[in-house]
Amino acid sequence: MRAEARLVALGGRHAGLRLAGVTVVLASAGTVAAAQQPAASGAFSDAQAAGGQAPYALGCAECHGPRLRGSAHAPELTGASFMSVWGPRTTRDLFDYIREEMPPEQGGSLSDEAYLNIVALILQSNGRASGPEALRADAVVSIGAAPAAGADPARSASSEPARSEPAPSGAPQDGDATGRTTRFGSTTLRALTPVTDALLQQPPAADWLSWRRTLDNHGYSPLEQITQDNVGELRMAWVVAMQDGSNQPTPLVHDGVMFLVNPQNVVQALDASTGEVLWQYRYPVPDDAVTFGATRAIALYQDKVFLATFDAALVALDARTGAQVWRTVKADYTQGFTHVGGPIVANGVVVSGINGCQRFKDETCFITGHDPDTGAELWRTSTIALPGDPNNASWGEIPPRLRAGGDTWIPGSYDPQLNLFYIGTAQAKPWVAASREMSTENDALYTNSTLALNPLTGEMEWYFQHVPGETLDLDNVYERVLIDVDDQKLLFTIGKDGLLWKLDRQSGRFIDVAETVFQNVFESIDRDTGQLTYREDIREAEVGDAVPACPGLFGGHNWQATAYSPETGALIIPLHQMCMT
Repeated sequence: MRAEARLVALGGRHAGLRLAGVTVVLASAGTVAAAQQPAASGAFSDAQAAGGQAPYALGCAECHGPRLRGSAHAPELTGASFMSVWGPRTTRDLFDYIREEMPPEQGGSLSDEAYLNIVALILQSNGRASGPEALRADAVVSIGAAPAAGADPARSASSEPARSEPAPSGAPQDGDATGRTTRFGSTTLRALTPVTDALLQQPPAADWLSWRRTLDNHGYSPLEQITQDNVGELRMAWVVAMQDGSNQPTPLVHDGVMFLVNPQNVVQALDASTGEVLWQYRYPVPDDAVTFGATRAIALYQDKVFLATFDAALVALDARTGAQVWRTVKADYTQGFTHVGGPIVANGVVVSGINGCQRFKDETCFITGHDPDTGAELWRTSTIALPGDPNNASWGEIPPRLRAGGDTWIPGSYDPQLNLFYIGTAQAKPWVAASREMSTENDALYTNSTLALNPLTGEMEWYFQHVPGETLDLDNVYERVLIDVDDQKLLFTIGKDGLLWKLDRQSGRFIDVAETVFQNVFESIDRDTGQLTYREDIREAEVGDAVPACPGLFGGHNWQATAYSPETGALIIPLHQMCMT
């Protein structure tokens, strides 16, 4: 158990240097020590920066990104934002901080050499020149020294090999950034039939056409060849190595062809019986795009494969050839926007959300619907209540530009009879209510909610907020599972807090809530209304206060999706029993 917890802490979603910027902003009151060395080159050796890549990849990259560009879960460690906080400080300050605090809950677990090497990597990533002498723990060198000649401090060092094709610079325009497709030749793809709305609603038994196979997100296969009696006879048929990075995808299968999304926005078509790669598409992700997390889903419809990209675009590929058919930019990736959840097709519309909503900026998070033939945007619905919205007052006096959050981390589900698309939104950001100048009683709609939208218009038919003013990163952003019981049309969803919600999916009416793991963050749960009340110390917590909580921010429940068995009428839910401070 100790080894397992350590592994999760070092490599999990929230490991790394997450609080560096926040701690300095709140706690730094003094000036740089008089003994600070002048801004000079050669503060570290090349060997140290190279030696920092392995411990950084293990303990920091999943939150701060492989290129130190930051994510929804940790600040960037390179560029203007980082330098605005750390530029006036010294290498000794940075070394002392990460040695004491990082990885979270395991400060001091690495060697001093590893911590120094990470500091050297950060310096190199911000344009500092190396030299013959190694950086020492007791050195007091200015972090904000002038960058090396010709260096671009906005670009970070990367252990990846140089790209063979030029990456686009700046916010791309529609039609730019055509990916590279390699075709290997096969007759298998000629037999592909169009994926219709009828097929999406009721796929053939051997097909897996959507993220959870069917649009109701059951994740259930009706195939019967594998039984309790013969499962022990299964043997590996083939194996294909995927791209390096965070892998959380669901392969799609249609007419014997498997469509697989890899890290770094690579899509492959494979012969599902042999593993032969039929074609591969590689999207040219800009070097300065936020690439934190995994691409969890792609979508199939008619003769196309749909990919949501790390630079906040939507791409359609020809399912038979892998050629790019169209590309539409949804948002400016240079403002931090990115994609993780992926699209689904609801009533002939490609529907998808967005991520990268932690920054304060003029454009808030949203959900869009796109024409599958042309990529044209049909509608856009904000996941943040803004002036003119009837729930604008739920944000109190906070101006629109400071209303952050509302990411969509998981694809939605769809009920064709009700013509409603369902998706979950993440909490308001920053996480802690006090740091938003709010209390846990401020709703901050439409964050931490289930939204029901008309996929043809984007109109919000209803919403249900699970935990108003959520403050512990225990959001309810995961799958929405649609189940009919007798004459009831139900929606089930479970969040990081381990609370399983049961709603009427036609009206959004609360029906019930159940605790699946031990939790101590809510002192009361009203079973008639679903209203939750945080513990008093959580309600009154100020910035910097330490609060114990179960579950921890990995969940409860996380991205590993629930399944539903119609044979037994049971939900099968992956869970974690963890706590945090």
